Amino acid sequence: MNMRKMMQQAQQMQEKMARELAELEVAASVGGGMVEVKMDGHKNVRSVKIDPEAVDSEDTSMLEDLVLAAVNEAARQVDAEMQTKMGSLAGALGGALPGL
Repeated sequence: MNMRKMMQQAQQMQEKMARELAELEVAASVGGGMVEVKMDGHKNVRSVKIDPEAVDSEDTSMLEDLVLAAVNEAARQVDAEMQTKMGSLAGALGGALPGL
């Protein structure tokens, strides 16, 4: 395989990864489902759902902690998905580029 063809293949794989990242959506739920956060592959929060039972006008600190935990869990899920996809990409490139 010549170098140009290998570079084109690597570029195509990178473009595929970018498309998959743009389409990725994860959902993280914490507090027994009291708070759910949906996040895209770019770690943009797309939605937050809060169970009305989680809302206490006296003490919002628990709700704040739940939202924070859900956002962080969603971010971890995005990282895990990307790690899996990067492993697949590295495997494909390793086969295309002997010695990697």
